[in-house]
Amino acid sequence: MEYRYKTVLLKISGEALQGPLGFGLDPDTVDDIATQIAEVSRDGVRLGVVIGGGNIFRGQALAERGLNRVTGDHMGMLATVINALAMQDALERQGLATRVQSAITMVEFTEPYIRRRAIRHLEKGRVVIFAAGTGNPYLTTDTAAVLRANEIGADIILKATRVDGIYDRDPIKYPQAVRFTEITYLEAINRKLQVMDTTAMSLAMDNGLETVVFNLQKQGNIKRSIMGEQVGTLVRIGD
Repeated sequence: MEYRYKTVLLKISGEALQGPLGFGLDPDTVDDIATQIAEVSRDGVRLGVVIGGGNIFRGQALAERGLNRVTGDHMGMLATVINALAMQDALERQGLATRVQSAITMVEFTEPYIRRRAIRHLEKGRVVIFAAGTGNPYLTTDTAAVLRANEIGADIILKATRVDGIYDRDPIKYPQAVRFTEITYLEAINRKLQVMDTTAMSLAMDNGLETVVFNLQKQGNIKRSIMGEQVGTLVRIGD
């Protein structure tokens, strides 16, 4: 089977893990994602994974209500570690070798993030889950995903969400909203579309790294995206 992309950074939103529960971790949803990841990993695709923490804690939202922003972001980083460990367990139950690397030192149950070690794990066929964002406040897990993708030499970022791509407006509020099949980072920034935060998009654009935004809830979309099929929205560098 021919895959278009050989090394992939998969960014999973924390909200995608909550499934129908509305909060926390839904075991069936986590297992379903692990099954999709396992299929492509067994075919030889090198996979790095970054998972958000919004299903457990959103520091920025609470910062707007008085919580210290730095404290809130640190708490959000810890939430991503919880999600990373849950995904690691699900992947290992699929028979995959995995490693969780954390930007914050937690040597009792994660490895520290070391770029060369991460690349070596990927070369050996292990799935590497990058936890705790960048380890710095004021930066989202989207930025962490772009940073890690550049560091491991990923061919593409796959941003897995609960929607089927990028729209010109909120499709929930506006049924007439139009979905883009392709859009440039600059256009997304100028339109103020909620693709990634501006820092993440600028970093991806400056380093020539494209992103596919797609619906994780549709079975097989991870594989289809890596094969290069038209799934969701492709965010291009520019003309």
